[in-house]
Amino acid sequence: MKPAAPPSPRTPEGQLRRVGVEIEFAAIAPTAAAELVRDRFGGEIERLGPHRYKVVDTRHGDFTIELDAKYAHPDDKLLAKAREHGDDEWSHLRLELHNRTRALIGDAVAGVVPTEIVCPPLPWLALGELDGLFDALRRQGARDTRDSLLYGFGLHLNPEVPDTDVESVLAHLRAYLILAEWLREEIDIDITREVLPHANPFPRDYALRVLEPDYRPDLDTLIDDYMAANPSRNRELDFYPLFAFLSPDHPGLANDDRVKPRPTYHYRLPNAQLSQPDWSATAEWNRWVEVERLAADPTRLAERSAAYIAHHSRSSVSRWLDRLREWMKDA
Repeated sequence: MKPAAPPSPRTPEGQLRRVGVEIEFAAIAPTAAAELVRDRFGGEIERLGPHRYKVVDTRHGDFTIELDAKYAHPDDKLLAKAREHGDDEWSHLRLELHNRTRALIGDAVAGVVPTEIVCPPLPWLALGELDGLFDALRRQGARDTRDSLLYGFGLHLNPEVPDTDVESVLAHLRAYLILAEWLREEIDIDITREVLPHANPFPRDYALRVLEPDYRPDLDTLIDDYMAANPSRNRELDFYPLFAFLSPDHPGLANDDRVKPRPTYHYRLPNAQLSQPDWSATAEWNRWVEVERLAADPTRLAERSAAYIAHHSRSSVSRWLDRLREWMKDA
């Protein structure tokens, strides 16, 4: 399968747009996963902790591989304080106990907490290379979302935005709100991920407001409205990293260590389905491209926004899915 071309394949500067990818899975330890990354992309493995590794100097940049649990890793702030105190004996003992405790926590949760590979931003045309890595993980025995009710593993895509102006951001938000139900059906969201709060749908009232033709906010208003309706980052499409990049001094975003500013749409919806041979990062990217195609067509976007508003004023979600299915067949 080849990656579908988005409507804007390049940045305004003429570079191929890039996509960051994060994949979660079980049954393969971070050290073994790091070796698979190195074998596939080259580079050298650096050990950052008992459950965290980095593969540096690959042909695409640096990959981070770790247990996806905060308390399985040493606390960076505590490490920095320890370095400030130098040879202080008490600080040294405290640091040693801290490191051992965090290592033991990681050992204890390794069977439940996923291993995560955070890939460097890749040109969208290179996404097929990740499918080779996914095949290697599959052959090594990686377990995915469908393998246990304890697992709620996801694949996150971070497509670089084609444009940073508020009109483009609003168009992509609108396109996503319209297509969200279709995407959920196509992906067949696992029940565990439906229950867990990591990729919740947007509130219906918020969608109806944003899709109104007279909703023309400036950037600050768009951010304020979004944060009021979506106080958590646990949305299927998370705009917080992009908003923090576009407006770093915004009072709701400044100094929030949980948000990493970046010029991307943080698409959290897809399941991780490594046990299925026909599943790939490319397949999920191609679904995402449908959002970009709708966002890039102002006439079609306006028509389908009006249809969404008219439908949800009187009808059920299931019938809206029927309408979406018809549209996607004709796409």
